[in-house]
Amino acid sequence: MTVSTARPSDGVRVVTVDRPPVNALPVQGWYDLADAVRTAGRDPEVRCVVLAAAGRGFNAGVDIKELQRDTGHEALIGANRGCAEAFAAVYTCEVPVVAAVQGFCLGGGVGLVGNADAIVASEDAVFGLPELDRGALGAATHLARLVPQHLMRTLYYTSRTVTAAELLAHGSVWRVVPHPELMHIALELAEEIAAKDGHLLRLAKAALNGIDPVDVRRSYRFEQGFTFEANLAGTADRVRDTFGKEA
Repeated sequence: MTVSTARPSDGVRVVTVDRPPVNALPVQGWYDLADAVRTAGRDPEVRCVVLAAAGRGFNAGVDIKELQRDTGHEALIGANRGCAEAFAAVYTCEVPVVAAVQGFCLGGGVGLVGNADAIVASEDAVFGLPELDRGALGAATHLARLVPQHLMRTLYYTSRTVTAAELLAHGSVWRVVPHPELMHIALELAEEIAAKDGHLLRLAKAALNGIDPVDVRRSYRFEQGFTFEANLAGTADRVRDTFGKEA
């Protein structure tokens, strides 16, 4: 099961990704995640959604092997559209979304948490965009919501990661906690949010999205255009073929 939904308490829904070994999602997995988040947000009984993952890491992005198996561009187009759908589902979810992040949060993982309303992270969590090492571009839109502009650019060009503690210092992570306490603290925050009036929460979410200085959906799709250009030029395949072969 790649995506599941649970109801741990009144007003709270937990959407969990579980695709061993590293939660790298295939095309359909991104669409399934988008559907699960949208369904939870549309439920009138729900006032907060927690986005979580099973295993040692939160999300490793797109399933590169699925792209490598495709001799054309169908998988790439599907991944682009699927990621855009999942990221948008988190951003436009009718109620606040709390991301509970452990271990690695890379590529598409940054796209998800960058669009969440709040982040709780375990002490072992690291965040980054290894896109240039994977023959891709994208999600700088979302990394820019987590760190200042020049740090975002440095991280993007180098494919380096930042720790949860560093993001806490930048104010983009709510709490950093020991791994065993992650879901407890994330649910505690979700329940505090869910204690508010459901109608007002939905209005607040729409209002906060409306005053964002950047249209995250449009800017991300703009980035993806360059990903496709890199594929048409053969650059992406050349870089992607090194995936898993690093010394």
